[in-house]
Amino acid sequence: MKRLLILMLLSLPLCVDAQQIHAFVTSGVSVSQIEGDELKGFRHYGYTGGVGALTSISRNNRWGLSVETLFSQHGSYDNSGNPYSLKLTTAYVEIPLLLHYQDPYGGMLLGAGLVYGRLVQQPHGKVLFNPEGLVPDTADMTFLPNDISVALDARFSIWKGLQFNIRWQYSIIPIKRDWLFRQADGYETLPNGEQRTRWITESNDCYNNVISVRLIYQF
Repeated sequence: MKRLLILMLLSLPLCVDAQQIHAFVTSGVSVSQIEGDELKGFRHYGYTGGVGALTSISRNNRWGLSVETLFSQHGSYDNSGNPYSLKLTTAYVEIPLLLHYQDPYGGMLLGAGLVYGRLVQQPHGKVLFNPEGLVPDTADMTFLPNDISVALDARFSIWKGLQFNIRWQYSIIPIKRDWLFRQADGYETLPNGEQRTRWITESNDCYNNVISVRLIYQF
């Protein structure tokens, strides 16, 4: 996959067809969750920002390609205690490669593509749980080094080169495999008459689910 991405990046100048390449800088915030952690809701806030370039690949300037280099924070956060509390933050260097379409009527620049992310910071934070409820396995919290996501993107012009951008991306390969969770499931009676908690165990693959909002300044 990384070789394919590098090949696509190297072929980008061949698609320019003598059109001007527009460089841009971007900065914003993201809200995210980790699918598979048994928690729901976009409650984790992080930073996302970096640089990129956009070029037209059609004579009518309706279609374009963009590539970016971003620093992005993802993760999961829930302090409700139901079914447990979690605060994890990861950091990635991301390379999004998107195909864009310029809406001729509404003025929006719509995009879709892939995002390659390289993990540069393993998750740090805290996990708090009720030992009689849902118990995540915290013995090994190592996440996988690579993330490949699909992305949908929309940009709106605000003033001259300043644009507002919203993007959704979702991992298509796990960022962590087989995260184990134990769930209390009533009690069982031992042969000696003693009762103890009965547990059921399941394992989940985990995926990043991220919505980011950014400002873009295009030169």
